[in-house]
Amino acid sequence: MSSTHADLPVQFRLEELSDGVFGYVQPDGSWMINNTGFIVARDGVCAIDASSTERRTRNFLDAIGTVTRAPVRTLVNTHHHPDHTAGNGLFRGATIVAQEQARTEMAILGLPENTGIWSDVDYGDLALTLPFLTFADRLTFWADDLRCEVLFAGGAAHTTNDSVVWIPDRSVLFAGDLIFNGGTPFLLSGSVLGAIDVLENFLRPLGAQVIVPGHGPVGGPELIEPVLGYLRFIARLATDGRAAGVSPLELAQGADLGQYAGWTDPERIVGNLYRAYADLAGPAEARGGPINFGAALSDMVSYNGGRPLTCLA
Repeated sequence: MSSTHADLPVQFRLEELSDGVFGYVQPDGSWMINNTGFIVARDGVCAIDASSTERRTRNFLDAIGTVTRAPVRTLVNTHHHPDHTAGNGLFRGATIVAQEQARTEMAILGLPENTGIWSDVDYGDLALTLPFLTFADRLTFWADDLRCEVLFAGGAAHTTNDSVVWIPDRSVLFAGDLIFNGGTPFLLSGSVLGAIDVLENFLRPLGAQVIVPGHGPVGGPELIEPVLGYLRFIARLATDGRAAGVSPLELAQGADLGQYAGWTDPERIVGNLYRAYADLAGPAEARGGPINFGAALSDMVSYNGGRPLTCLA
């Protein structure tokens, strides 16, 4: 598909999750179509993530403007991937915050481009804009008297630098891409085994009653178990495939996705198996380390019948 869908209106839902706390949900949550959100205070707004294109980020800013005239003073990036950060530069005057490794990875990755791996997208006029306030483990910001905590996941999961925004008094969690709802999780930049650890020992114990996933509809604690189930499925598959000497692509092509077959972007299984093989080959402290991204992406295209992966951003 070409970039002609850039001429179509952006589809989104603005959901007030709690007083002054909003989720901005973009269907269908597939490649480069992410969720964001914002928290309104008297003197300003904290936004949680940008979007992948100029058009989508400007639409998000316009949606904020329908709720409040207060400026966006803070932008939190939940991780470095461009669907959550490419529009950073459009938040003029805002302090951009992220975990310290996110800044490093963002600088290395740069802005998204049309390379033939995905169908072409009109990304618009974007400038690489890095976080300039970084933290190691956690920080707290306040929306008037509402305490909001930005927490590093503690290890490689979706990426090496995943953070969440947790509002304990409202039991609302902006989970970033630690959680996908209805879409296939993607661990190529992180760790399959690490993500299992993070969901079991970091995310679930928070006890959030409202969860905004990085992609897909807002839900509650019931969103965690399906993701864990998929991750465990990948880990088991990789263990068997590696022992049999089968490549990630061959293993994926012969795999029965079962209950996960209806999730969007099933080709991510190939990248996930690349990462799971790397997890099994090294110690836990090496999770999230270097991997052959080019080969994994090329094999995802092969799994997709040789066609570019569908991106509707």
